[in-house]
Amino acid sequence: MEISTLLNNKTLKPSDKSTFFSNYILNGNYSIDEVINFANKSSNPDKANCIEAFEYATKKQPEIANKELFDFVAENISSTAPRVKWESAKVIGNIAHLFPEQLSKVVPQLLINAKDTSTVVRWSSAFALGEIIKLKTILNAEIIPVVAELIKIEEKPSITKFFELAIDEL
Repeated sequence: MEISTLLNNKTLKPSDKSTFFSNYILNGNYSIDEVINFANKSSNPDKANCIEAFEYATKKQPEIANKELFDFVAENISSTAPRVKWESAKVIGNIAHLFPEQLSKVVPQLLINAKDTSTVVRWSSAFALGEIIKLKTILNAEIIPVVAELIKIEEKPSITKFFELAIDEL
């Protein structure tokens, strides 16, 4: 089944599409490069659906990620489309441990997104930053002071929880 056919299937609920899509990726029916190529030519809603499928897949099997996927989501965390931003951040959180040498490319934008007006963008950025903090890299010197300030001003406990749990693990 072509990716566009799956995404345009009106008989599936949106959550079922994401599950089917991620299983197609995990089973090798769609390669990572194939999905990235499709996403890069797509509208923001379809791009977000592709990234969400990567998020589901990398949550189950982070090791499927390659550098192309990391670069793709790294590029898309600065999207103007909130859903593209938040799905990209979730993928980064799932695969950060596989690409510690590449994380300096995403930390500045994740810190910006952690101050976004969208709660879901902030939540996803906090998740990714929390996972990066847990890796105990040199980037923590840049991240932790900003996160300490964010904890003071963030109104949503579900967001500050990611930061606090990560810092507690240090």
